[in-house]
This record gives sequence, structure tokens and C-alpha cells, in this order.
Amino acid sequence: MIRVGVADLPLHYGKTPAWLFSRMELLAGEIITVIVKEYSAQEFLRRLADPFWFQAFGCCLGFDWHSSGLTTTVCAAIKSALKDRGKELGIFVAGGKGKTSRQTPQEIAEIGEKSWVDSPEQLIYASRLSAKVDNNALQDGYQLYHHSFFFTSEGKWAVVQQGMYEHWARRYHWLSEKIESFVCEPHSAIYSQRKARVLNMVAKESEEVRKASVYLACQKPEKVVKEIKHLERLTLPSKHSLSLFDIQPQNLSRVLLSTYERQPQNFEELLGIEGVGAKTVRALSLISELIYGTKVSTRDPARFSFAHGGKDGYPYKVERRIYDNSINFLREAILQAKLGHPEKLKAMKRLSKMSQSLSYRVR
Repeated sequence: MIRVGVADLPLHYGKTPAWLFSRMELLAGEIITVIVKEYSAQEFLRRLADPFWFQAFGCCLGFDWHSSGLTTTVCAAIKSALKDRGKELGIFVAGGKGKTSRQTPQEIAEIGEKSWVDSPEQLIYASRLSAKVDNNALQDGYQLYHHSFFFTSEGKWAVVQQGMYEHWARRYHWLSEKIESFVCEPHSAIYSQRKARVLNMVAKESEEVRKASVYLACQKPEKVVKEIKHLERLTLPSKHSLSLFDIQPQNLSRVLLSTYERQPQNFEELLGIEGVGAKTVRALSLISELIYGTKVSTRDPARFSFAHGGKDGYPYKVERRIYDNSINFLREAILQAKLGHPEKLKAMKRLSKMSQSLSYRVR
């Protein structure tokens, strides 16, 4: 699996007008259909997992490039567009914003009951663990409030989820291709404007902390709590980036009883146990650092275009006539291709190649 991107965005308030969202659904549906017909459903997942392509796609649908609302609205438009086309294209969407995000497992299971996808249980697992990683294992200060899970009939998947911190939003992209580990460097590229102070348990350099955390989680709770109380009496050096302030032994003991009974074999299993959240992960990493000398990473792994204007009128207002022309052109191109006349789609390919060539020369 590859987490291919993280994007930081300033939070914007306001609602997408109904006339624009209805057009977003239509245009998104036509663009997705072209990509799937010309390439594959897997190719569409790859593009969703690219933070720059996703941002440009949102701008094409009528959003401002720096608007955090782009994430939730674009995902909602895709979900609505694929509601009737999903079976035909072999792509499905579950989850969304707020309470809807918590319905993701149920939605995946319902699609699986219709025998439209392979291994729904594995998809549910991927959905849950990707959220736990970005909420608990990568503690960057952003609280997840949006989780959209995209998957194909063959069981390939992508995740677009977003967290909030003050007036900033950070978007996380996941892709199931080349899966190696949920808990060790699950990203290949991360893009961000704002660096955060983090506890990065999924960094490669945190490997020994992950192992020590699993070892501690498998010990009797009273033994670990005893170590915490002992540490509370020490005067810790100021260089430590972690603090005992948030660790409450009485609360941790209950969670440790669950991990002791389950005896997880690795950090992925530990993270997947119900009740193991950010504070548990932080406590175990601190104890392992102070007792065993392991070093947890504090490295933040985080490191656009207009087609129809922006919903807020920047850089200019959305032109409804031009927007409708784009929808109709794509719809007609798809229809003609189905009838054996792919000239319009071929013309779009030539235009795309010409655009890439010009872009390369400009550089």
C-alpha cells in the first residue's frame, strides 16, 4: 500500500450552491467514465491517490484551489455520480463526512452482499486501519472528520480522508497498490504547506519503538503501570519530546488488559485492537523510549488549475453555459465511442499529449 500524498489546506466556510453541485455530479460522472473506458478502474484510483490530480480535479469541477471544502464536496460528487454507474464501471464509494464516515464498514458490507466486489472483509479492514494510522499512529495534531473509501470490483482501493487542526485541514491519500505495510512508511510522497510537530510511529526509524510497544502491550498491565508510576517520580531531561502529562495509569490499565489478553504479534495487530487510541500509542512509545532507549520519530511526513472558475468567485465566477458544454461534450464523446465513433475521445488524447509537450518545453 502507498499513501501517496498529504495536502494542507486553509479551512473555508460556505456551502456549494445546489445548481453547482448538480453539475459537479454530472461532470464528475462523465470524466470518471472516460478514464475507466480509456484506461481502467484502477487508473482512476491511482489518480484519486495523487493529491495534485485530486486538487486539479476539484478545480475542474468548480472549486477554488485552496479551499478545504473541495475535499468533502468532490468526494460527495463522485459518490453521487457513481451511485447509478458503479456496477457498470466497477467502482464504488463508501463513507464521507462526519457521521457518514462511520457508516463506511456497513456500506462496504452492503455492496459485498450484492456480490459486486471481492473480499469485502479485507476492504473493511483497510478502511478502519487506514483511519487508525492517520489518527493514532501518525499524531500530527489533525483530527479526522472525513473518510471516503473508493474500491473496485477486484478489491483494489484508495482512501481520501481529511483531518482538522484550528483553521487548517490536512488531506491524506492512500492507495492499495504495491502493499507492503500499514505501519512502516506507508507513503511514497507527501505534500504540505504547514509542518506539524508529530509523533510518527509509522516512520522507518520508529521500528524499534513499534517492537518495544508490542512487547509492553503483551505484558501484565500492573507491570507496565508500575513502570509509569516510577517514571512519574523522575525528573526527565528537557530534551525529551514526549511528556507524561497526558498519561493516566488508571485509564491505560484498562486498555493494557485488553492488549494483554489479545497478545498482538506486531504493531499492526496492536493498532487494530479496539480501544487502542492515540494516548495508548503515545504512552507505550514514551515508556519504550525511556526504558529501552528506543527513539520515536518526530519527522512530519508531509512535505493546480482552473477550468470553470471557482464556487467563491475566485479567480472568476463559474460560467454555467461553459460548464454545461463540458458535460455535454464528454457525454457525447462517450456515446459516440460506444457506437463505434471514437473521434472525439481521440481528439482529447491528442490535445492532452500536446498540452504535456508544451508544458515540458516551458520548463
